[in-house]
Amino acid sequence: MSAVEPAVAPVDYRTDPSQYQHWKLSFNGPVATLGIDIAEDGGIRDGYKLKLNSYDLGVDIELHDALQRIRFEHPEVRTVVVTSLKDRVFCSGANIFMLGLSSHAWKVNFCKFTNETRNGLEDSSRHSGLKFLAAVNGSCAGGGYELALACDEIYLIDDRSSSVSLPEVPLLGVLPGTGGLTRVTDKRHVRHDRADIFCTLVEGVRGERAKAWRLVDEVVKPNQFEQAIQARALELAAHSDRPVDAQGVALTRIERSERADGLSYATVDVTIDRAKRVATFTARAPLSAPPSELDAIVAAGANWWPLQFARELDDAILSMRTNELDIGTWVFKTTGDARHLLAADATLLQHRDHWFVRETIGMLRRTLARIDVSSRSLFALIEPGSCFAGTFAEIAFAADRSYMAALPDREDDEPALTLSEVNFGLYPLVTHQSRLARRFYEESEPLDAVRALLGQPLGPRDAERLGLVTAAPDDIDWADEIRIALEERAAMSPDALTGLEANLRFNGPETMETRIFGRLTAWQNWIFNRPNAVGEKGALKVYGKGSKPQFDVSRV
Repeated sequence: MSAVEPAVAPVDYRTDPSQYQHWKLSFNGPVATLGIDIAEDGGIRDGYKLKLNSYDLGVDIELHDALQRIRFEHPEVRTVVVTSLKDRVFCSGANIFMLGLSSHAWKVNFCKFTNETRNGLEDSSRHSGLKFLAAVNGSCAGGGYELALACDEIYLIDDRSSSVSLPEVPLLGVLPGTGGLTRVTDKRHVRHDRADIFCTLVEGVRGERAKAWRLVDEVVKPNQFEQAIQARALELAAHSDRPVDAQGVALTRIERSERADGLSYATVDVTIDRAKRVATFTARAPLSAPPSELDAIVAAGANWWPLQFARELDDAILSMRTNELDIGTWVFKTTGDARHLLAADATLLQHRDHWFVRETIGMLRRTLARIDVSSRSLFALIEPGSCFAGTFAEIAFAADRSYMAALPDREDDEPALTLSEVNFGLYPLVTHQSRLARRFYEESEPLDAVRALLGQPLGPRDAERLGLVTAAPDDIDWADEIRIALEERAAMSPDALTGLEANLRFNGPETMETRIFGRLTAWQNWIFNRPNAVGEKGALKVYGKGSKPQFDVSRV
């Protein structure tokens, strides 16, 4: 069979509950239940069936949307119970036949989005008072256990057959789940020798042994399971500060127009130059200062500019990352009035404790983090007419390089870079640092120097002197310098650049998230290319066909 090629039929990440095939959402006061009921014939691509609650990218797109609905449309929810609606199976993980059919790029992008979605559960738990309880009521393997691990707590039914497992090494010849392997050690602190046994046991671990090894938090007999889950969900809810009686905000469909050379939204435009393999993202500041009073903010709902921008930029990133594999360089530009953007920032900070504003900040935080972990070269161009202020400045700080145009003979027309308080920690990276702290290795002297200029428009010479931009070429050299930089980038090995960029972007402290993406970028990327996994007789290719994989036994 031919490999799954996403470019043949572009993936659309936009969905809503009326279109779900695989998840069922229900609500009971402060507790929401996210039921896994995956349709066997509902794969996003042809050629495989999603048996035993196994999933593919389409399942994860629905999960991502469901989480967004809970965050924004149901502020009364404080605990989310994740469980299965099928008998004796919780989730068997990523569909193996899908992985066997898929191209390398599809597998890696799928794993990245899966990990980002699971990181999103932990992000909401950390920042938004939304807790997650995995009610594992059947066999739970591979990516299914990864989903459970992303929850705050795991309850396992003690029915003598249900188990948790990461069977990828013995079954498929690949790394156990990237995120799953990391969470077993970094999050649940499973002893390394027990983790070694666990990750090489096809059948997994069940019952009291799973609890003793810290693989789950509780094991509960079947006749007590439902009652125990409900009681614990309410206990977790009691510690949340999400509002009891607030009106939710409906997430209307993201509107965009599609062209042969890009995508257009109200707040973002993407233009693709296929010959140069470059996409230019242009972020548009609000046309006027967004409302700052809470009643008006909530009334604006999904059209409140900060949320609209976050959702549209997120959709653009996901669409480009999945559907445009040959476009290796993303150039970020901005346009608009910095005053309106800084007013929006001030409103975010003023009302950051209000549930809707807090969730909007969370959406911006996760979207900007998606830029950081995208395997593309990122350049920011700060030109006349730009609006790299506050939240938009974060995009420049996320870039691998930023160039700011100097106009020695027209200084009044020079672009400016303006910092606001949001640049000092409102949108942390996956290293849990601000991008400025990452940029300056948390050294106090350069950080204090830029903080002292908060709110002041900085010209190209000051921005370069303070270390906020890579270079500030004058207008005579600007066009040639940018052209040469982009042409040089396009001539380099994409594989080498992916490794280089990932290493340089995350130069700060290691976190569970950086370890997850590091393993995905390096180890799983490499393993997915090895014949032991994807060769004609590799484990992923022969799984379910009645023959054993044949391994090259040499260690590399």
